[in-house]
Amino acid sequence: MTFDDLKKARPDLAFIAHWVPENAHVLDVGCGDGVMLEYLQSGKRCTGYGLELADDKVLESTKRGVRVIQQDMENGLGIFGDNSFDTVLCLSSLQMMQHVERLLRDIVRVGAEAIISFPNFAYWPHRVALLRGRMPVSKSLPYQWYDTPNVRCATIKDFQELAEECGLEVIECVALAEGNIVSVLPNLRGDLAVFRLRKRKGN
Repeated sequence: MTFDDLKKARPDLAFIAHWVPENAHVLDVGCGDGVMLEYLQSGKRCTGYGLELADDKVLESTKRGVRVIQQDMENGLGIFGDNSFDTVLCLSSLQMMQHVERLLRDIVRVGAEAIISFPNFAYWPHRVALLRGRMPVSKSLPYQWYDTPNVRCATIKDFQELAEECGLEVIECVALAEGNIVSVLPNLRGDLAVFRLRKRKGN
């Protein structure tokens, strides 16, 4: 798995990969098919584990050479000790959780840093859909309201407030569109929010 392969398959993951240090010990919470960890292992010499529940995704991850633990993220990360990882990833998965705050606190407990991404509900096409009386459907929210795995909707500003309440320091925050940074009106023009976080000193 080369960087170009990753960028072609998932531009958002290619951007996020730049935030993961070389040789880092990584936990990917909700790793899906394992493509991110496969690249980090081959391209940045990282080690670590994926956490995934779906049988088919666990199989795909294993075929990619990713060490994956089959577990429901809703059960938390109690199998890992404090500061077990350099970086914990939770990419486009947090919005599927019933207990977002609890999982977020657990993520920063087990990792020195965390990288979180989620669909930005304030993205302008989503707003237009709501004005038309419909639930949004887009690349970042590709499901109909009746079959979506997403149980939470959030904007960039919403998540910033939650991070503050949880005693977290936002190291970096960007909005992406097609894997590219949106610098002008990010909460309006970015379809994916990406946060780099760590526990604030003293907490």
